[in-house]
Amino acid sequence: MSIPDLIKKKRDGRTLSDDEIKTFIQSVVNETIQECQTGAMLMAIWQKGMVDQETKTLTREMMSSGEVMSWPEEWAGLVVDKHSTGGVGDKVSLVLAPALAACGCKVPMISGRGLAHTGGTLDKLESIPGFSIHRSAAQILEILGSVGCCIVGQTEKLVPADRVLYALRDATSTVDSLPLITGSIISKKGAESLTALVLDVKFGGAALYKDLESAKELAQSLMNAGNSLGMRTAAVLSRMDATIGRCVGNSLEVIESLETLKGNGPADLMELVTTLGGVLLLMTGSVSDLSEGSRRISEAVIGGAALSRFQAMMEAQGVANETARSLCSAHSDYYSVLRKSQHQRELETPADGVFEGVDGLVLAEVLHKLGAGRSKAGEPVNHSVGAELLVSPGQRVGKGDSWLRIHYEDPVLTADQIHQLQTALRLRPCDRPQTPQTRLVQELLLPP
Repeated sequence: MSIPDLIKKKRDGRTLSDDEIKTFIQSVVNETIQECQTGAMLMAIWQKGMVDQETKTLTREMMSSGEVMSWPEEWAGLVVDKHSTGGVGDKVSLVLAPALAACGCKVPMISGRGLAHTGGTLDKLESIPGFSIHRSAAQILEILGSVGCCIVGQTEKLVPADRVLYALRDATSTVDSLPLITGSIISKKGAESLTALVLDVKFGGAALYKDLESAKELAQSLMNAGNSLGMRTAAVLSRMDATIGRCVGNSLEVIESLETLKGNGPADLMELVTTLGGVLLLMTGSVSDLSEGSRRISEAVIGGAALSRFQAMMEAQGVANETARSLCSAHSDYYSVLRKSQHQRELETPADGVFEGVDGLVLAEVLHKLGAGRSKAGEPVNHSVGAELLVSPGQRVGKGDSWLRIHYEDPVLTADQIHQLQTALRLRPCDRPQTPQTRLVQELLLPP
């Protein structure tokens, strides 16, 4: 069938065959299709959806559009990764990758940049002077051999079909299509030739999906596609209403990650790290149950083994030995290495009460406007911009206590933004009974 015929078939709501999907993806990669035709096909998929088999085929063909990584035989059963659908203050990868490496896994983590209100792991790491996210397949192999984990950007040769489709999805308002999201995420993970993959699918006020049911639908689609490629794929459904940990913003999140790797991590971040890591250790057969897996990850973090791996990973990815050693030392002066913003402003509580949290989406959007994020791919970010929560959920505060410190440069913090942030503060009157603290992880979906 010709490309217009394929577009018409999907536009009319019919199911594309495996060969037809292969023709479409090959045309995208070989550039034998016009951009407007690709856009039309994306819109047809967005409008009519895809059945499970179509999504699996789309994912497999996208994965096969470039080089697929291969690993030494002795690593069989040990190559793992995780993917998060994006949150506010989501620094899990920076702690989890070295913890898994300390537990004997190989973690070729291919990450993304921040877009809109969600931060990107690569942007966080690039706030460390010298850290290079660009590594060839041969260099990745070498780092995994010596360190056990690396966190890099997508190479030119990996899933070229996704790079074209991803850019066009943005331009054609087809980003929020279940089959297209699934194809994009799972094709990149499939090209890493993983044994096991865990997905952290967020739901709530500061997540892409606002409710558990729609997040579960995405999780199921991602799991089906992942398992069909031979990767053991599980999903963790976690709440994303406030922030993860107490810091948001690139440099600040690196500091909080390092503090966590030194055994001083906030409970919510550690809950995600130990749950996601525990699930991966369970799927590789390294442990017999989830609680043992979580305990081993926790020990790797608290005991300092994960910190050693993080230091080695920084050095293997271009950070000077002295810089890496300084950041990982017990009493590190972080700002002697990381950039500190020119201005800080503390916000005060308007009344007495009990601090219950902050609206994560509002906080992220304000920081985005202050330069912590980007609106278009390729735009620079200001690594020093961010926010620190100065109080913990459940803590009593008096009127006029500082609750948030904003780090900013240019543009400056406006009166309107201060008002937005004060409105995002959630305070409970002291005499109202406490709502029990809910765990972030709501549900666990394991492969069959």
